[in-house]
Amino acid sequence: MTDKPLANNADMPVLSGSEEPGDKSIRLKGHWTLRTLAAAPDLRRNIKKLGGAPGRQWNLEAVERLDHAAAFLLWQAWGEKLPAGIIMRPEHHRLFHYWHGRPIPKPAPMMPGLADLMAYWLNLAQGFYRHIGAWLTLFGRLLLDGLYFLRHPAVLPYKEISRTLYQAGVSAMGITALVGFLVGVSMSYLSSLQLQRFGAEIYIIDLLGLSIIRELGPMLAAILIAGRSGSAMAAEIGIMRVTQELDAMAVLGMSHSQRLVLPKVVALSLAVPLLIVWTDMLALVGGMLSAQLTLDIGYRQFFDHLPKAVPVVNFYIGLAKGATFGMMIALIACHFGFLIKPNTESLGKETTRAVVAAITVVIMVDTVFSILFRNVGFP
Repeated sequence: MTDKPLANNADMPVLSGSEEPGDKSIRLKGHWTLRTLAAAPDLRRNIKKLGGAPGRQWNLEAVERLDHAAAFLLWQAWGEKLPAGIIMRPEHHRLFHYWHGRPIPKPAPMMPGLADLMAYWLNLAQGFYRHIGAWLTLFGRLLLDGLYFLRHPAVLPYKEISRTLYQAGVSAMGITALVGFLVGVSMSYLSSLQLQRFGAEIYIIDLLGLSIIRELGPMLAAILIAGRSGSAMAAEIGIMRVTQELDAMAVLGMSHSQRLVLPKVVALSLAVPLLIVWTDMLALVGGMLSAQLTLDIGYRQFFDHLPKAVPVVNFYIGLAKGATFGMMIALIACHFGFLIKPNTESLGKETTRAVVAAITVVIMVDTVFSILFRNVGFP
């Protein structure tokens, strides 16, 4: 009996078969690893060709090294099953045993078809409706808890509300003041360049007052709170899930919505309007300073003209926006916080989704306010 090597290079795997008629044995020897197989494309083609031939007897006793990549290649060539009468070392058998009964993963198509796109959008729509349903359930529980605390004000979690007010309100005054002041300076400076061309420098007060008090102040404060406090609230509930504190509360009969959701909603509904007033004030100060430097508009002239340019109803619209923004941010943060699973990957993923969803909802609610009150608050 003589062997005819089908692939034989130095330090490479060897696949050999017998030339004698009736002998269908195939012998493998050498090092069968990912590195050696990558350098032998002809060998891989021969494996696929011989693997589908019936009646072959495979002998792997002379294989010195065999890794998972080579075992997977042979398993595919054999039709995802061990050939009859195969001879191999016991330590190599466990590599093939791993794939026994396990489906081989199929690569995703480079260009998805119409069915894939339809399935994707269907899953997206189903996930959206699941979120809406869970959020409405949380909102309903919040309403029931509010009615309960109206009848029993003594059991209201005042400490939790106070702590959240400090963390979400007082601690955020620095960053909201800085952002508001810089935005006011930027708006005043850029607007002054255009107003000077038309000789309408005095209208910078109207522009700053309406844009900041009605739109920019509430939006800036809400977006900062959504990124700062919304993420913190979602992460806090997620950590409680990881450390099993939520399970402990359920065992003790403590309501998650009463002890976690309602204090955050109440605190943000109070803190965001106050932060909007603070942001508006600093933004107007920044705009006033910039207007004085660029257009020589005095401070007294600015303060005298501001109430005439901006009716007070715009201030109330901004406060109403703030209360709505605060409630929505807290509810969304708590909703995604309760979706966090007890692992670190889910914690980061749901916290990020909470921030993105909160900012998106803030912009959507602001658009609704703009449409509903489009004819209100203009001189």
